[in-house]
Amino acid sequence: MSVTSRYKEAWEGFWGEAPEEPGAVFWDAEPVLTVGIHLALFEPHLAAAGLPVVDLGCGNGTQTRFLADRYPRVLGADLSAAALRHARRADPAGQVEFRQVDAAEKAEAEQLHAELGDVNVYMRGVLHQCDPADRQPLVDGIAALLGERGRAFVVELAEAAGRVLRGLAQSPEGPPPKLAPVFAHGIAPGEVADAAVPAYVRAAGLTVLARGELPLTTTEFTPDGTRIELPSKWLVVGRTGPA
Repeated sequence: MSVTSRYKEAWEGFWGEAPEEPGAVFWDAEPVLTVGIHLALFEPHLAAAGLPVVDLGCGNGTQTRFLADRYPRVLGADLSAAALRHARRADPAGQVEFRQVDAAEKAEAEQLHAELGDVNVYMRGVLHQCDPADRQPLVDGIAALLGERGRAFVVELAEAAGRVLRGLAQSPEGPPPKLAPVFAHGIAPGEVADAAVPAYVRAAGLTVLARGELPLTTTEFTPDGTRIELPSKWLVVGRTGPA
């Protein structure tokens, strides 16, 4: 069994059991608290704002639908067919096109680029959930999708988030209810070193155009009612530009 098939099965199991209601999944926070904040950081660096937008690792499509209100063509792509079933049910008007894509497979990324041309990519928290052997191929796939004019906004949990998640998982009361299914399905978020992400970008022939840090909002709360936020780092990357 390949590493890709292992976590593909993990995601099928997770999304197959995930509730339908908004906010039921640990990371499914309201777009105004997630992609809305990210776009303010991303848009100043777009070389061609009119390009199609691919929400890579779109899950149940919450952030994708927000993007579709702002850009003329948006495609939600995910490895999991079960996730895409959630996404389509939540979009009965068919505002967004959702498609099963494994961007770590070079041929699939190149085929999508051949169809759409250069695209801008939004990717939130996907790399740190991949098996190590698939992380560089995934960033290589992003490079194929971007072509010459596209830009990608990549936000990933910081190393410090892994410590926070492990602390939550090991609490005497057990992990929070929305986090427990993540671990139960063998998904281990927060395992990528901070320095690794820019290294993957450079190895894919891309340049870091901008970077920063911000908390990544979740839908879960501590027992005292405080919303759980995880440290994250974001990058804007593309084919050209200053380091």
